[in-house]
Amino acid sequence: MKISFRCNGKPMQLEISPETRALDVLRDTLGLTGVKEGCGKGECGACTVLVDGLPVSSCLLPAAKLEGTEVLTIEGLRKPDGSLHPLQQAFLDEGAVQCGFCTPGMIMSAKALLDETPRPQVEDIEEALSGNICRCTGYGKIVQAVMRAAEKSEEGRHDG
Repeated sequence: MKISFRCNGKPMQLEISPETRALDVLRDTLGLTGVKEGCGKGECGACTVLVDGLPVSSCLLPAAKLEGTEVLTIEGLRKPDGSLHPLQQAFLDEGAVQCGFCTPGMIMSAKALLDETPRPQVEDIEEALSGNICRCTGYGKIVQAVMRAAEKSEEGRHDG
C-alpha cells in the first residue's frame, strides 16, 4: 500500500506492507536513527515522535496511520542554520544526557508539552514525561533541562 505524509517538513511517499510499524518506516526506511526501539510495547518512550503535534509511541503505530499526517522526529528539531533547538541545548547544558538512548523520546515529549504549555510547572513536566523511561539520570536533570528550555523560550518571546 502507498502512504503519503510529511516528515520533518519534507513530503514522503512510500510503499509499505500493511503490518509495517511507523518506527520501522522512520528508522529503517528513512534512516532517522534518533527514533529508538526500546521495549517495542509502548512502555519506554524511546520511540516517541510527534504526529500532528502529539507525542506517539511509534513502535505501536501502524505506518498506514501516518497517511496525511505531519511527523516530527528529533532530527527535525535542528534549526536550518544547523544550531540546536533550545530543548536539545538545554539537555546538554543541564547534563540531562548520559547514555543518550532515551534522550530523543524525552525531548520530543517535552516539545509537545512546551508547545501546549509554554510555562510548565514541575508537575506538568513530570506528567508529560511519565511515558518516557530513563535508566541513567534520575530525572532531576531532565526536569531542569525542560524548565531551562521553557525559560529560554520565554526570554526569546520578550526579546522579539
